[in-house]
Amino acid sequence: MPSASITVLDLSAYVGLAAVGAISLNTLLGLLMAFRYSPHRSWPHHRFNYFRFHNWTGYIALSVSILHPSILLFNKNPRFNILDLVYPVDSPAQPLENTIGAIALCLLAFVVVTSYLRIRLGRHLWESFHFSIYFAAAALFWHGLFTDPSLKNARVDWFDGGKLFVESCLLLIAAISLLRLRHARKKAFRVRQVAQRIAASQ
Repeated sequence: MPSASITVLDLSAYVGLAAVGAISLNTLLGLLMAFRYSPHRSWPHHRFNYFRFHNWTGYIALSVSILHPSILLFNKNPRFNILDLVYPVDSPAQPLENTIGAIALCLLAFVVVTSYLRIRLGRHLWESFHFSIYFAAAALFWHGLFTDPSLKNARVDWFDGGKLFVESCLLLIAAISLLRLRHARKKAFRVRQVAQRIAASQ
């Protein structure tokens, strides 16, 4: 029985899933940093440069995200050119989905570049820019969920293996983000309580 060959669209879809995984991992690491997670005190009980690992996952995510649409240049039908990738409003297939994917890529590139320049930008300005990763992730998940990998505008199969992977990453990031928001509110509440006690004692 002959084995099925991987098409250009298949390869692009697989690389796209890798991009979703890389960005999800990078976002998860960033959220854990907000919780003051320590890999030495907690699992895996080993010292390593956690911040550098977070940065490298960002570089990998950006590289894979650029590779994902670039593979489409080798597809014969429909045919894509460079302009269709950079400005996919009039792309030959699924222009809305591709445009949202391009927005996700631009936002991700913005986050990675500003993170590289974080010392020059200053902590507060960099942190403001860094929150763009949430918008990038939202656009990426939308693109991953609603794009038909075969580019035939077929209905979304929510139980397809690739869609299930994207859905799992989305649910994980959403759950950890809610916990992070809850943690931030509790911390702000404790700070206000301390400030009120200090003010009352004076």
